[in-house]
Amino acid sequence: MTPGSNIPLSAARVTVDVAAPVRLDVSGLLLTADGKVRSDDDFIFYNQPTGPGVTYRSGGGTAPDSITVDTSAVPPGIEKIVVTASPDAAGQTFQGIEPTATIRNGDDNSVLATFTPPQLGAETALVIVEVYLRNGAWKARAVGQGYANGLAGIATDFGVSVEEPAAPAAAPAQPVTPPPPATQPSVAPLDPRVTAPPAPAAPPAAPPAPTLGAGKINLDKGRVSLQKNQTVSLVKGGRPLLSQVKMGLGWEPAYRGKDIDLDASVIAYGPQRNHVDSCYFGKLSIVGGAIKHSGDNLTGEGGGDDEVIVVDLGRLPQDVTGLVFTVNSFSGQKFTEVAKAYCRLLDAASGEELVRFDLTSAEPQTGVLMAKLIKQFSGEWEMTAMGEFVKARTVRNMVKPAAKAL
Repeated sequence: MTPGSNIPLSAARVTVDVAAPVRLDVSGLLLTADGKVRSDDDFIFYNQPTGPGVTYRSGGGTAPDSITVDTSAVPPGIEKIVVTASPDAAGQTFQGIEPTATIRNGDDNSVLATFTPPQLGAETALVIVEVYLRNGAWKARAVGQGYANGLAGIATDFGVSVEEPAAPAAAPAQPVTPPPPATQPSVAPLDPRVTAPPAPAAPPAAPPAPTLGAGKINLDKGRVSLQKNQTVSLVKGGRPLLSQVKMGLGWEPAYRGKDIDLDASVIAYGPQRNHVDSCYFGKLSIVGGAIKHSGDNLTGEGGGDDEVIVVDLGRLPQDVTGLVFTVNSFSGQKFTEVAKAYCRLLDAASGEELVRFDLTSAEPQTGVLMAKLIKQFSGEWEMTAMGEFVKARTVRNMVKPAAKAL
């Protein structure tokens, strides 16, 4: 699955296990229509492994932790169960760790889908998958939303209050336990980090917004210059960018007087990383005209973009959730013979440059994955700079490595 994609659930009981090279803490939260827990009973984890319709199982360090959802036993009013994961080691991030969630039939253990969130960095916790009710039917969605403040960030976002660790005292003092408010029954803490919310004397402050990932920003401050593996959310003024955009790709010969014939393409994928179609010089329009190619440039000479691909984000079919922009050399010239290769995203209406990525390194290969656009579960698109070199002279040879990199 890719971020934002969903599948219908063919089984009433499903198990989601989350595996990684390190030990993870996996938990589940039962949410109402407003996206909040009803009480501490809706937080299912190692200290509270069972809840209404949801069960936690520890892998004991030798197998992945898992959350099982029995949709037939989920109580009325619960519309979503989110499955979260965080490294067991305090303060460890997901940098260099690729957790994979596997959704299984809870009865026969057969695999229904898998999902690996892309390009993780400073996140210390993830909402990785959600099981949700839509029009009377249960589905599963790949999420991959990251938090830089760990379990506390997730808990706060879903209505669970988090106790901040107390600052060390200058000298030992006798602990003082204030009596509970007369109108609020005391609740035993589930975990040193998470407790049920007390009744506030005044309206609570709004919870902090989640951090969506290392280096991930939006378009509010104008043009964004990306480095390899950085991501920008195509959101401006709080609204997703769903109009026409242009992806301009350009390059120059590294040696004066020597033409360089490269081909820019975009490959469209579905929720299961399945190849939908490819747009390139031999096929200038795909998916009903929502993606169009400007045509082939045979030399690389001249200023400005060598080839342009226009994408109407608002007109893309629902089954297109990922786009990978590639450049390859049919003639066999290597990228060590190319200078100043770049890609840039422009507003098609105004011509304003929104995002730019300059390729700063080269390898003796015939293909490069320049950038990808991934549709998020909330509807907006995110662009990630890639700069990954592959051995591929045609767009057909780019399909598999590009799908792997989604």
